[in-house]
Amino acid sequence: MPLFMDIHKHVPGLTAEAVTGAHAKDLEIQNKYGVKYLKYWFDEGSGKVFCLVSAPNREAAMKVHREGHGLVADEIIEVKEGM
Repeated sequence: MPLFMDIHKHVPGLTAEAVTGAHAKDLEIQNKYGVKYLKYWFDEGSGKVFCLVSAPNREAAMKVHREGHGLVADEIIEVKEGM
């Protein structure tokens, strides 16, 4: 299944607790769309969030964010895993 990195360029008021909660909501519904959110990184200072997701396509990954918490990524890039 393809891997994607999604980028949220600025989430206003981002906190560690908020991103943890949003990720938990993604995990609750990801199976509905055949998606698996694998890992995320964030920077509270800039409000940036990066999510690594295994999904059949970009649209499926976006649906999970949209339905789970409404914070749709600004950009989604297909990536390949390296060593």
